[in-house]
Amino acid sequence: MPRLKQIGKDAAHPNAQAIYKLLFKDRDPVVSPGTDTGTPGNWWTVFAVVPDAFDHAVAGFQFYRGKRKLDPKLRELGQTRAGWARGSQFVFSQHCKASRGVGLSEEQIQSVPHWQVAECYSPVERAVLAYTDGMVLQGGRVAEGIFTALKKHLSDEEILELTYIVGMYDMHAMISKALRLEYDDVDDRIVEVAAPTGASTDVMRMVDTEKS
Repeated sequence: MPRLKQIGKDAAHPNAQAIYKLLFKDRDPVVSPGTDTGTPGNWWTVFAVVPDAFDHAVAGFQFYRGKRKLDPKLRELGQTRAGWARGSQFVFSQHCKASRGVGLSEEQIQSVPHWQVAECYSPVERAVLAYTDGMVLQGGRVAEGIFTALKKHLSDEEILELTYIVGMYDMHAMISKALRLEYDDVDDRIVEVAAPTGASTDVMRMVDTEKS
């Protein structure tokens, strides 16, 4: 379950109610969750807790559907890689699907996790993926060589659009993980593994040559 409360159909503000109608038809998404794409749909019901945050986020989603100069394939490569690099199952999974919708090949989609050694990407696609890693994995520390490669293929307008979109989806990946929304509602796998009964608490004894 999400870590925050959810807002049902009747309690939602007008903009949220309109989105609920599109996604869930006449169902209350808190009582009867589930969207046509298979997600629970609780991203929407949790964001509706703060109406202007909901409206701001939805407006952000519309940004890349406008008259953008950036090729949709490059956009989706950036978004999908951002989801994978940030460790968001939700963002990664949804944008694998969106990538198919804009014409990326199955090989390209499946190679996003290991793009560095994949041979299915063009020079500009590799530059976009490297740039995304600089933003997400290096906190914006993009090497000059990567930016130079990007500038060989993309205009300033396209680069700013890419930067904005990748940054926005990195944010949503973090939010989804922090609040355990959608497919990111998972327990952390980094926990202590129990030792056998009666085992020594001196876990470094096996490599301590002075005790051997």
